[in-house]
Amino acid sequence: MSAAPIKAPESTTGVFSKGRAAIAARTLRTDRWWLPPLVTVLGFAAFIIYATVRSFQHDYYWVDQYHYLTPFYSPCLSDGCVAGSSHFGTPIPDLPHWIPLGFLVLPFLLLFRLTCYYYRKAYYRAVWFSPPACAVAEPHAKYTGETRLPLLIQNAHRYFFYIAGIIAVINTLDAIKSFHSADGGFGLGLGSVIITVNALLLWAYTLSCHSCRHISGGRLKHFSKHPVRYWFWTKISVLNTRHMLLAWTTLGTLMLTDFYVMLVASETISDPRLIG
Repeated sequence: MSAAPIKAPESTTGVFSKGRAAIAARTLRTDRWWLPPLVTVLGFAAFIIYATVRSFQHDYYWVDQYHYLTPFYSPCLSDGCVAGSSHFGTPIPDLPHWIPLGFLVLPFLLLFRLTCYYYRKAYYRAVWFSPPACAVAEPHAKYTGETRLPLLIQNAHRYFFYIAGIIAVINTLDAIKSFHSADGGFGLGLGSVIITVNALLLWAYTLSCHSCRHISGGRLKHFSKHPVRYWFWTKISVLNTRHMLLAWTTLGTLMLTDFYVMLVASETISDPRLIG
């Protein structure tokens, strides 16, 4: 792909400052530098479209026979939730169709991912072109960092991490309840496995967060005086090296889990049972 010419904005900062070489081309790179940002945009778009449609569908999210609940609707706290899907009661009145049944947790999960250190890098490059790739000039005339709205909210990432931890506990309870048979005893089906694997991967993604690593041991001056926190920090550090992989993997498992529950709930397929 040939380098497209770019007109330098009227600015004295960044790559267009007077002290920098005046290069008319957008970049001198000859490789397909635009491919990773494009793949990122397509991946984000696929998840956002799917999650939005399913969150507002208000249907096919609960399999009463085996107690399968999709994570997009957990916890379901409205009077409009189908019978059996509300594990924590229904303290909220019936909601209009334009409000998702999982409205209490979905915004926090979205904010946790939007402020995630990896996702920032991904969508800063792919969506805002800041910059789109290494050695490729960004179209913005100046750089203000994360000092203004809406990027100022990035500083609240650690607080969204705390809430994400609570939601991970709820997902774990959903996974435990999925081991249910049609006659009310213990049961194990393919849905139980999918829901449990998703919950475990969500834990791995949440704990691999950079804020979690910093909270566990980032401010310690003497590791020898805090052996438990040091041990925990080392384990989190190992997970942290896989943070990008887990970020994408959990997007996939969230969609897979929801899609599977939807298929079983709509009786499109039957759940293969190993026990019960």
